[in-house]
Amino acid sequence: MPTTATKLTLEYWKDADWYVGQLREMPGVISQGATLKELEENIQDAYQLMIKEHPAQPPAGEPKPN
Repeated sequence: MPTTATKLTLEYWKDADWYVGQLREMPGVISQGATLKELEENIQDAYQLMIKEHPAQPPAGEPKPN
């Protein structure tokens, strides 16, 4: 069964020495990193944990599965 990629928007800002970010479509997915690359890796991990823990929670704007 093929899977479809979901495009999500990473909003980020600098807080002292850290890059902090959240996914616009899933406000509960928040992380930080010392670099933008580290933030991207950490936010992907946080997203994977979120969908593993709450599989019925699609990103905002996407229909819920039947």
